[in-house]
Amino acid sequence: MEHAGNGVKFLGVSVLSGVLLAGLALPAVGAIGLTAKDTAESFDNISDDFKTPPLTQATQIFDAKGGLIAKVYERDRTVLTADQMSPFMRHAQVDIEDARFYEHGAVDLKGVLRAISKNAESGTASQGASTLTQQYVKNVNVEKAGDDQAAVLEAQRKTLGRKIQELKVAIKLEEDLSKDQILTNYLNITFYGHQAYGVEAASQRYFSKSNKDLTIAEAATLAGMVQNPSSYDPVRYPENTVKRRNVVIDKMLENKHITPEQAQEAKAAPLGLKYKDPQNGCITAQAGMGFFCDYVRHVVKQDPAFGKSADERKKVWNTGGLNIYTTLDPDKQAAAQNAVTKKVNVTDQVSAAATMMEPGTGKILAMAQTRPYGLDPNKNQTVVNLNVDAAMGGGNGFQTGSTFKPILAAAALESGMSNTQPFPSENKIDYPQMSTCSGTWKNNAKPKETVKNEQDSEVGPYQLKEAMARSVNTYFVQMEQQVGLCAMKQMANKLGITQSAKGDAFQEVPSMVLGTLELSPLTMANVYATFAARGKYCTPIAINKITTVDGKEVAVPQSQCSQAFSDQTADSLNAVLLNVTEKGTAAALTMDDGRKIAGKTGTTDEKKAAWFSGYTPSLATAVWLGGPAGGVKMKNITIGGKYFPEVFGADGPGPIWAMAMNQALKGSPLEPIQTANIPDPQPAAPTPGATPPADPNAQPPAGNPPPPQQQQPPGGNPNLPGGLPTLPGGFTFPPMPGGNGNGGRHGGGNGNGNG
Repeated sequence: MEHAGNGVKFLGVSVLSGVLLAGLALPAVGAIGLTAKDTAESFDNISDDFKTPPLTQATQIFDAKGGLIAKVYERDRTVLTADQMSPFMRHAQVDIEDARFYEHGAVDLKGVLRAISKNAESGTASQGASTLTQQYVKNVNVEKAGDDQAAVLEAQRKTLGRKIQELKVAIKLEEDLSKDQILTNYLNITFYGHQAYGVEAASQRYFSKSNKDLTIAEAATLAGMVQNPSSYDPVRYPENTVKRRNVVIDKMLENKHITPEQAQEAKAAPLGLKYKDPQNGCITAQAGMGFFCDYVRHVVKQDPAFGKSADERKKVWNTGGLNIYTTLDPDKQAAAQNAVTKKVNVTDQVSAAATMMEPGTGKILAMAQTRPYGLDPNKNQTVVNLNVDAAMGGGNGFQTGSTFKPILAAAALESGMSNTQPFPSENKIDYPQMSTCSGTWKNNAKPKETVKNEQDSEVGPYQLKEAMARSVNTYFVQMEQQVGLCAMKQMANKLGITQSAKGDAFQEVPSMVLGTLELSPLTMANVYATFAARGKYCTPIAINKITTVDGKEVAVPQSQCSQAFSDQTADSLNAVLLNVTEKGTAAALTMDDGRKIAGKTGTTDEKKAAWFSGYTPSLATAVWLGGPAGGVKMKNITIGGKYFPEVFGADGPGPIWAMAMNQALKGSPLEPIQTANIPDPQPAAPTPGATPPADPNAQPPAGNPPPPQQQQPPGGNPNLPGGLPTLPGGFTFPPMPGGNGNGGRHGGGNGNGNG
């Protein structure tokens, strides 16, 4: 009865094999849905994917000096050519998987009969008859399925129809490719466990060496794993692996690919693992570069340079095989990272973020923040890049406080306003009516919205240089009224500010000049880089060059530059911002080598965010300090082990900026900042019984005449309240048809955007 049973099994398998082989030859197989036309076409044409499969590979991201930032991949694989592979590896894989590979065609009839006989004897289906070419075809189908699990399962289904389709492709493939080519493709596509695809990734994973350097024993170890990477996992089951390795070595000896002496030595060798855990993604980046790495990922997935559609760009990233050379300067990155972690502890309530940019090029040189890149909140880790907009992996941005005021100053100077323009600058005023791009903003709130200077002693009149040095709110609101909200918005647009970091539309409201629009450090760093480049604005870029693994260059996004404002405006603005660091709110910030710096402090309502943005001609840096999610009032707070009654831009982010810039610029040439000559104002005559405010600027030379006052023309400007001067230079206000009555608060600002 036992022999009879085996005979039945033998007959069954034989019949099945006959059907299988018949399916290859017959013009129609109705049971599996193949028509004569399908069959003919499948023999004549096969996808190029089978000849040169689009294998996913690892992408490497480098800094500007060639140092590896991170290795990222959907599948860890490095494609090799035949001559880059170990001959032992090639022999071992063939000998254990398909010893007659070079003798038979796509179908090994002798192997099929042998499998039928073995299975009949054992009463199981333990013996397979798939050739190495058939296995390769199946692996290509799995690879093409990508991360679509349904497609992967379909590619792995063990059905008669699937088997016949694979066999047909294998037959055609052996007509188009040589055996050596098929073997090379197979060794590049096969899975070896522990996220290692292909022989190079496997060699690096288990033995920390290139495949071409493997010993006989090591090559046999990898070849033996293919049949079942889980059961023959050398990390978990070393004894099983050694037994399987020795079987492979015996096969290599049997097929005369090694000598008896080599076989004996290889079988006596220890397993000798030098295992390295998979290192994938930006989380493996060193020196705080994880956030920049993540920014590069967003660039590739979003910039049209890498594909017209989101799917095309995703395919570029997922397929990998790229060497991405970025703009990140490792020395400046170290300087920024050192500053944000030395001045702010990772366990503090608040965090700091800093972006460095090269003026005139758009290159991002550093991107650092206090809290490390990672997924464990218990270690204060985050994957939210506080330096960039939400669309690029960041948060919703932060109100910028008075660091926004120079943008209005640029608009005013560019439209013809004198760099000595005075305004009354009372200590507290109602927001006045202002023109917008489409009409009029009116202060219809009840009670009316007001703006106040930070100190009670701040009472005008002031001129631009002193007003910026003191960060006088009412001065800039009065300037804003004269210039108009539209002109300020247009200047902001020229400087790269077209929406909030969250992606909200730009709102034309008066509190905007006090920094109520929520922006990212990258955006503000680029604004100040434009100041440093004398008005040349360049879109930010993070990538210098990309090459494929075979050395071909890939087109990358180029920075688009334009002149946001004139050299004359730039030189006046430089003088004004240089005065901030010499005699104004940032006078305490100095450079170790005495070089000149220009910049602006900023502090928002309730001290929820503080900034310092500044520059030299060759480097611009913006530093933000605050609660990562907002809402932390920086009063009576300890930051980096130092107690602050309240935090301002000068004493919170300012020292972080100075530490980062000192280290980043150490040893570099001193560069002068080109400025216009703006005379200091004459002290105003005191009102009887009143004490005039202190002047932070040096007194002008004796006999220096006061600056000329702009006179109101007869009849005045109907769009402005009486008493404010009209802008010189032919500036025309937009039409004001009735207004929009907009008087609500914007972004929680109450007008205290002081420095």
